[in-house]
Amino acid sequence: MPNIKIFSGSSHRELSHKIADRLGMELGKVVTKKFSNQETCVEIGESVRGEDVYIVQSGCGEINDNLMELLIMINACKIASASRVTAVIPCFPYARQDKKDKVGSRAPISAKLVANMLSVSGADHIITMDLHASQIQGFFDIPVDNLYAEPAVLKWIKENIAEWKTCTIVSPDAGGAKRVTSIADRLNVDFALIHKERKRANEVDRMVLVGDVTDRVAILVDDMADTCGTICHAADKYIWRFYITTHSFLRRYCPSTLRLISAGATKVYAILTHGIFSGPAISRINNACFEAVVVTNTIPQEEKMKTCPKIQVIDISMILAEAIRRTHNGESVSYLFSHVPL
Repeated sequence: MPNIKIFSGSSHRELSHKIADRLGMELGKVVTKKFSNQETCVEIGESVRGEDVYIVQSGCGEINDNLMELLIMINACKIASASRVTAVIPCFPYARQDKKDKVGSRAPISAKLVANMLSVSGADHIITMDLHASQIQGFFDIPVDNLYAEPAVLKWIKENIAEWKTCTIVSPDAGGAKRVTSIADRLNVDFALIHKERKRANEVDRMVLVGDVTDRVAILVDDMADTCGTICHAADKYIWRFYITTHSFLRRYCPSTLRLISAGATKVYAILTHGIFSGPAISRINNACFEAVVVTNTIPQEEKMKTCPKIQVIDISMILAEAIRRTHNGESVSYLFSHVPL
């Protein structure tokens, strides 16, 4: 493809290489470094004059540094006379801070701030995947293509879960009901959801399951998992039912000794677009009753997979690569909302 350049930030170079390989291209030359005072310095190593530039940088790892690096790279290309600069952000940073939770709250709407920063830095177009709230697109005055991992998720379910025709798709919170019902409709299966109440951020107070998963495979679906408290609590407390042994000695002196009775779901899977997995997430997954925790590679997972064999990865590089190709050629990307590129 003529007049196109793809550059990679430092957050997820492996994904950038896969996207470039899919398009039959080489990544553009860029050097990123930090001065002794930790300021970020970016040098674009080749001409971008008149080019259609795509910069791949995910909101993961050192999020603030990577966000600043992306802004500098966009501005560097823009003032070097690039015809158009598109930020490809597989996992959008600060997406969970998209509203004020309570009336009179003084909490910031940081997702809107990030949108303003990207626009001011010179971005002409944004490509992202599974925004935490679709309304974030309205924070921008430039085009935003919010791609979906759903087609890749459906393909994985059909290829890897033998009992998928009788499964139940479960949303771990009411906010994900639309996402879950869409997948359930495509598979023609039942769905359920879990209502959760939080005392504070990252801490769930109470959960109530709405729906039936008895003697079925349960598939928890969410857009992201950070500390994994919600999905692990959902799997252990509501998907499976636990009963303590009736022996009085064990009841008194060994309350942690439990007898697992398969009165709930036969198996539990978790499928997530963005696997952040911070804090105690890995240990929680290892101790939970999941058959597998499936995530996309919008965030690097290689190191986490070494310590957690339950994590499996769906490659979405072909979706992003096809979105870049279609955008460059002026074609519609709506095909990608329901299909995985071959």
